[in-house]
Amino acid sequence: MKKLLIAVATVGVAGYLGVSGVAYVHDTNYAESAMQHPASSTEAARVRDVLNRNACYYCHSTTAVLPGYASLPGIRQLSERDVQTGLTYYRMDALYAALDNGTPVPEADLAKLEIVTNEDTMPPKLFRSVHWATGLTADDQRTLLDWIASQRKITYATPGVAPEFANEPVQPLPKSLPTDARKVALGLQLFHDPRLSADNTVSCASCHSLATGGVDGQKVSTGVNGQKGGINAPTVFNAALNHLQFWDGRAGTLQEQAGGPPLNPVEMASTSWDQIAAKLKKDAALTAQFAKVYPGGWSGANITDAIAEFEKTLLTPSRFDAYLRGDKAALNAEEVHGYALFKANHCAACHVGQNLGGQSFERMGRAANYFADRGGELTDADTGRAGVTKNPLDSQRFKTPTLRNIELTAPYYHDGSRADLRDAVRDMAKYQVGRQLSDADVDAIVAFLKTLTGNGQPSVAKAP
Repeated sequence: MKKLLIAVATVGVAGYLGVSGVAYVHDTNYAESAMQHPASSTEAARVRDVLNRNACYYCHSTTAVLPGYASLPGIRQLSERDVQTGLTYYRMDALYAALDNGTPVPEADLAKLEIVTNEDTMPPKLFRSVHWATGLTADDQRTLLDWIASQRKITYATPGVAPEFANEPVQPLPKSLPTDARKVALGLQLFHDPRLSADNTVSCASCHSLATGGVDGQKVSTGVNGQKGGINAPTVFNAALNHLQFWDGRAGTLQEQAGGPPLNPVEMASTSWDQIAAKLKKDAALTAQFAKVYPGGWSGANITDAIAEFEKTLLTPSRFDAYLRGDKAALNAEEVHGYALFKANHCAACHVGQNLGGQSFERMGRAANYFADRGGELTDADTGRAGVTKNPLDSQRFKTPTLRNIELTAPYYHDGSRADLRDAVRDMAKYQVGRQLSDADVDAIVAFLKTLTGNGQPSVAKAP
């Protein structure tokens, strides 16, 4: 009888903790899956073993299956709540797929895993109180951290980065990206050409001015006939380094992104590429120049290809890049301290890579309810990534914006609701990380962020 009571109590505690009791039951399924689908390498197999032994997949994978007793009253609600919370914070399906297939692990996944490994915050303490065998051992931590470092070196370290910074979650900009100079020259002209709009008043540069950080400085942009858009215009600078384009990621490439605004009825309002091409054909000199590069002549595909090629040149190296390449004098003591605080406060968990952002979709308000505090009605733009994927888990998730040139690109967020950079830093600590920063820490982080301002405009980025 005593053993029965202990067993019942254990299941009850497991239900209260949501994932605790059921995770290890599900371990068997993952072990069988691992045998059927071996990891892509010995190193990947060791990493997957660490993650499986600690049941990380249970709350952070959309493919985890709850065991039968998780459907019991009380346990079901608590388990579902904890799984929902885990999936809201981080989904590791892409990481598992990379371990199985040998494909690159998403850069933001590496950063997140590095933080919880270093801080030993996963599995949670309540989970460990029931499953005493869980928790990362020193060997587990070394396995994960060594693997993260190797993945960064192979996939993400920028050529020329100083050896001591090769394993940083952020990296210096590349010197350049491969481009076709003839296409770039055409793209530069078309980027500034208002004939892409229905009434010849709005160009790409109208909302993405190269003289003002690649943005227009407005909460939302103004299109033809004074129409107002529904979302803040992100910077065009360094956009070539984003993994997807637009706040909701609906465009997979720069070329796809360039094709959106001209046909958007609120932005540039042209009815078709044929309408645009008919106007451009009247420009004999430009048409002749275009035909030399694109024998097929004017078309939406060719126009957007040229614009995208031009945008690849819009890289903005800064003092911070010089620092990461080994110039210790490029930053002062406060800026270096600000960078350390930036990492210590988990900013680099999402603002990763060469672009310090643009590599993942994150829920706005992970640690506190941003939208409730903001007030006002929710808009279509607030839907975020879910508007593309139709997955409720993606609701209010947005592509993490680049922090490069951040001091030039106010107002901030998808809704343009913050105009002051110091306020934005405080917000991110509160709503994304659950921390309250001191004024001194805010000042230091802002000092660091200002080192990301490009050293002058790219030489090609001059309006005709």
